[in-house]
Amino acid sequence: MWKDFGEYIATFIPDRKFNVGEVAIGHFYSVSDYLNKKDNVNIIKTDIEPSRDDIIKDDLTNPDYDLYKNLDLIYSIRPPHELQPYILDLARNIKSYLIIKPLTGENLNPKIDIMKMKNYKKASFYVYDFKDNE
Repeated sequence: MWKDFGEYIATFIPDRKFNVGEVAIGHFYSVSDYLNKKDNVNIIKTDIEPSRDDIIKDDLTNPDYDLYKNLDLIYSIRPPHELQPYILDLARNIKSYLIIKPLTGENLNPKIDIMKMKNYKKASFYVYDFKDNE
């Protein structure tokens, strides 16, 4: 499932190199490590308590928008319910696509019900398309 999720992100914008941010990364690096190997993806990773040197410290409840201003896509894997509206606000403010992969069997925070369920091979997640919501 994680390879499929990473593949979906890596092919999200097929015709050019693009910028991706994983927010609230925690201690799960499979997808970001997969994306780091892709020539068409520039990735940044953020968390309020970075667990590695390549993760930037940032608080999503009061984000440093300069970190994210050039991102085409933001994603988050299993973010806590209380952070999900802040992640959506960040994506809206920078006009970025957003993907949230909640815990299996968990629903999204009702405040972000604007996102649509997407299935890609063995992965399922929610997508926000800023172009559909302007």
